[in-house]
Amino acid sequence: MSLTLYAAPMSSATPVVCALAELDVPHELVMLDLTAGDQKKPEYLALNPNGVVPTLVVDGTPMFEAVAIMQWLGDRYGVERGLWPAADAPERLTALSWTTWAYVTYGTMINILNYSQNPLADPALHHPPLAAHAQGEFGKLLGRLDARLAEHPNLLGDAYSLADMIVASVVAYSTYCGVSVDAHPHVKAWLQRFHQRPAYAKTWGAAPAA
Repeated sequence: MSLTLYAAPMSSATPVVCALAELDVPHELVMLDLTAGDQKKPEYLALNPNGVVPTLVVDGTPMFEAVAIMQWLGDRYGVERGLWPAADAPERLTALSWTTWAYVTYGTMINILNYSQNPLADPALHHPPLAAHAQGEFGKLLGRLDARLAEHPNLLGDAYSLADMIVASVVAYSTYCGVSVDAHPHVKAWLQRFHQRPAYAKTWGAAPAA
């Protein structure tokens, strides 16, 4: 099977790069220069009409959206490597639920926080009350994740899985955006273990303090 991943340094594609490293899957990595507009060129838009990274081309067929790519990688490669539950396993439902939650429910709140306070966002969109509301919502969301991790050290039980990598990538990014995990000890310890993974070190470099 031929895999080509189109990515960019420290972008939404970085978790997919990490997933491929975690799974040890052979692939071609094409790094785009987003500042030069590589993602808006016609040949790339033919693969991903959204003009963003990541895009994974599988035997000539492109797919986009990071969480969809990583869930597919779990199905195709993770099961045989013990990093993703089989299709008929109850844990598969849990893996799909939490990884989608990270990108849809939790990820939406990251976008709200960034637009309402990030200096890189249009100042006309800044809204301190909305930023404060988002921070309160993060407390609730992280509380639910903390409760899950209080039951087991990882999302699917005792063993680390690709589900942990996917969700931890999103939560780690939120900490760069100003979200604190200090009030959630199980999440904090889980993130620290994620930062110690060889695939994380290979992809992101030195781990930040959680």
